[in-house]
Amino acid sequence: MTLYLLALLIGVVAGLRALTPVAAAAWGARLGWVPLAGYPLAWLGGWIPVIVFSLLAALELVADQHPKTPSRKVPHQFITRVIAGAFSGAVLMMPATHWVRGAALGAVGAVIGTLGGAEFRARLAARFGQDRPAALIEDAIAVIAAFAIFAVAL
Repeated sequence: MTLYLLALLIGVVAGLRALTPVAAAAWGARLGWVPLAGYPLAWLGGWIPVIVFSLLAALELVADQHPKTPSRKVPHQFITRVIAGAFSGAVLMMPATHWVRGAALGAVGAVIGTLGGAEFRARLAARFGQDRPAALIEDAIAVIAAFAIFAVAL
């Protein structure tokens, strides 16, 4: 039951930052938090995926600060977050052989995280009178939550 909740939550994180949970999944696989040996996604724990996904996640955090970055609710951004949530949820539940359920829960979580995260950030930005502090808080929540979810999945 706990894995189901974690899969949903990793999807919520994907709704906040699409590549952060994917990078956390790669690190989780690399560090043995999610034992993927013998499964189709075992490649995720290699150094190349860890480095590539970490760099992409870092670039996303930087790009998110740019005022011309499109809304997370535009179709291509929204779809990317749902796919990232589904992938991360599948990774999380693959060792339990429930990867399809994990993918579904991750996708649902991504929808929740995308819509809820946009609302949360808008309200937080309104309180601060500017977007940057809200974006940095959202970044911190996404990074800490993604790694915490994969760490406790062990």
